[in-house]
Parts: sequence; structure tokens; C-alpha cells
Amino acid sequence: MDTLKEWQRELWKEFNRFYGKIGRNDPCPCGSGLKYKKCCLKKGYISISKEKLKEIYFKRYGIRLKEEKDIEGIKKAGELALKILDTVESKLRVGMKTEEIDKIVHELTVKNGAIAAPLNYRGFPKSVCVSVNEEICHGIPGKRVIQDGDIVNVDVTPILNGYYADVSKTFFVGTPTDEAKRLVAITKECLKRGISMVKPGNRIGDIGWAISKYAEEQGCSVVREFVGHGVGFDFHEPPQIPHYGRRGEGIILVPGMVFTIEPMINLGRKEIRILDDGWTAVTADGSLSAQFEQTILVTEDGHESLTPYEL
Repeated sequence: MDTLKEWQRELWKEFNRFYGKIGRNDPCPCGSGLKYKKCCLKKGYISISKEKLKEIYFKRYGIRLKEEKDIEGIKKAGELALKILDTVESKLRVGMKTEEIDKIVHELTVKNGAIAAPLNYRGFPKSVCVSVNEEICHGIPGKRVIQDGDIVNVDVTPILNGYYADVSKTFFVGTPTDEAKRLVAITKECLKRGISMVKPGNRIGDIGWAISKYAEEQGCSVVREFVGHGVGFDFHEPPQIPHYGRRGEGIILVPGMVFTIEPMINLGRKEIRILDDGWTAVTADGSLSAQFEQTILVTEDGHESLTPYEL
């Protein structure tokens, strides 16, 4: 049994539940124009055209599957995002203010003909999120001075020719502590394991299950309040991608889906609080938090990172 037929069989079960029982003389849901008995009933699965699949996933889940031209556009935005992250990494130093990172990101984004998606997004005042040590995500760059041993997450999202790509890394500045090195290594592995679950026929719950299982086995915790998300045409699209979950649950992954996987892993407890700025999320117990993020495409036989870097 080949992979393609396997995931289409899974979809067939879903569509039976979605449409109700399909009668032998009903039009086949694959869109062929034939009666069900003369078409997919014989196969034991529904051979769905790309256009039909796009229609169903948008109607049912609000998910907009991407075409080849869209994927190329997101890739180009991803290349720029990685270029920006590499530049930030080369300039990170002890004594640097986080607002200096914002300046680097903003200038590089504009220089390359792009727009910084975070700037003015729902009132966010800067072009990049910079989160240090106990800050989990959405840190607003400002006067905070980076110290020796800090871990710094930089989350970049450029819009290039109308397409979005979202990527982040957690960097060491100066000499990291053993705790920091351990947390960053675990968080990288969490992202790697989450990505490994992406293929047609698997479900969204498989991703979160793989991440939380590993993190918790290492004595760490997974942030619940912030999740991965669809991306490409907009900053945040359906579906949501929790970094915890149960294997075999959730929406079936199909080719053309593009979303982020961005586990936020705490060295201590999972509880969070939001600072008075209304954006910066920090660990409630003051423990270190790290994050790595890539934009992932579901392909015909697996996955591809559109913002690839080594894990």
C-alpha cells in the first residue's frame, strides 16, 4: 500500500463523517462527476483532485493550501528571514541593547524590499520579537542590555512580494551556563522531532505529542498558551499547531499545508505571565525559556522546511 493511497484512505474516513453517509448513487466527492459507485467506491478511498482538496480544507478548516508559485514566494521570504537571522547572530554581543537588534532587522528588511510583519501588528511597536532568558516570546526590543551568559531568542517575519515566512532561533551570548546549553539543546531536539512527524496522513496532534513527550522526559515543560500556526498568505492563518497533544488526533496533514512549528520550552514549570507592556510573556517561576521555529511545508511524500537551518 503506497503512502499516497494511505493518506487518501484517511481522508475518505474523514469525508464520510463530514458529508454524512455517501450513497452509492450520490455524486462522488472526488469531483469526477461520476456516481460514487462508478468511481471511488471501487477503490476504497477518494482520489481527490488538488482543487477539490483546496475547496474542502478551506470550507471545513479555513486552511488555504498553497500552490507551487505560493511555495516559491514563501521560500524567497524564508531566504531573506534566514539572511537577517544570520546577520543578527554575527552582531550579537555582550553590552548590546535589544533595540539595536530591532534596528538591524528593520534596516535589512527594508533594504531587501520587504516589510517587517511584526511592526504595528495589533499594536506591536517594533519590527522583531527579542526574548531574553526568562522571556518566552513577544519580547519588545528596548533598553534591556544583553549580559554575558544570556540566551536570546530572535523571531523574524518578513513579508516579501506579499508572502510571509516566520523563523526564530535562540542564541548564546558570551559564555552560556550548563543549564542554558542543556535547555537550548532540548528545544532544538523538540523542533526536530516535531518536524519529523510532518507527512501526509499524519495529524496535527502527532506533532505536539512528539514535542511534549521528549521535553517532559527531559524534565522540561511545554508552554501551552502560544502555538504554531499557518503562514504564507498572512502572518497567522489556520490551523493552530499546539506543541502538546495526543497522537492520532487533530486535522489530517495534506500536501500544500504550510505552517510554523515553534516549541517554547521552559526549564522550570509551564506557567506564564504577561508583563505590563501587554506583550512580553515570561516564565511565572523565572526559569529560562528557549524557542526554535521553522516554516514547514507538507509535501506529497513528507515535508520541506521553507526556512531551513541545521538542528
